[in-house]
Amino acid sequence: MVGGFMRIALALVVCMFASAPAFAQVDYRVLATSKTSTMEKEMNDAGAQGYRFAAVMGGETAAGGSEVVVLMQRGGDVEGKYRYKLLATTRTSTMQKEMNDAAKDGYDYVGQTVFESLFGGQEVVSIVERGAALESDYVYKLIATARTSTLEREANQAGRDGYQAVGMTLGKTALGGSELVVIARKKRVP
Repeated sequence: MVGGFMRIALALVVCMFASAPAFAQVDYRVLATSKTSTMEKEMNDAGAQGYRFAAVMGGETAAGGSEVVVLMQRGGDVEGKYRYKLLATTRTSTMQKEMNDAAKDGYDYVGQTVFESLFGGQEVVSIVERGAALESDYVYKLIATARTSTLEREANQAGRDGYQAVGMTLGKTALGGSELVVIARKKRVP
């Protein structure tokens, strides 16, 4: 009886390990530059090789000065090829229009950061990604203000309209000073 029980237990253990999912290997690529056009090109080159956006950080790096660093990944649950656009502007109304135009072409928001502009300010840069979709499921709204009380009021109004915040950065323009920039989105109504 004990021998039969041990054979059944051993068979169950072998089946558990045989059916346990293996961890998929993930490969990373780090991109760093101080120009939006260069970053967009490098992201699209990596996207064509099956890499997908994972994270972004803008600011001072140890060796590169003021750069934006993007982490791309391939493997794991990442499949397919991806296209990217970097939308950079100092005017939020322009950014909102560009994001909604990109959404009509199948691009969705994946991240945002700040690039140093040639004019002495900082441009808010939104990164949008396109996989196989022909059109995005979302519409976008940008909220930009220097005051946190105004931000709360405008964010609550956007929330009542169905928008959910997906990102926030602090941009500093040459003329307008520092502004909090929130990107929010909601499902497109067919």
